[in-house]
Amino acid sequence: MTDHALPGREDLARLVDRFYEKVRHDALLGPVFNAAIDDWDAHKATLVEFWSSVTLGTGGYRGNPMAAHRPHPIVDQHFAHWLALWRETALEVLTPGQAALVGDRAQRIATSLRYGLGLDPRRPLRRSSPCAHLPGD
Repeated sequence: MTDHALPGREDLARLVDRFYEKVRHDALLGPVFNAAIDDWDAHKATLVEFWSSVTLGTGGYRGNPMAAHRPHPIVDQHFAHWLALWRETALEVLTPGQAALVGDRAQRIATSLRYGLGLDPRRPLRRSSPCAHLPGD
């Protein structure tokens, strides 16, 4: 395997397994995830499908990440910590090139989720009605 080869499904499964074992015991992330997830084995299997779809283009994931995250008490600090822990774990499990690839994908996903959850300060505020106009509009 070269450093620039895509990680295989087995590599992604190892990454997801190790990462979420860390998350379960993490002081910041653990309380949020442990309250939300009843069946960790099923959750990790779903996430292997997600990361295989995102990284390898397998198309096996059929969920809605935005809807899955909306009901939980997620704050911006969670995203930064999640990303740091993901990158750390990826470097433990994958080659540096593969870790960079999944780190980049994770960053893009986090950016999208932060925006969708209203945690991105660059996101424009929604107006209360389509007829409401601000001065200068």
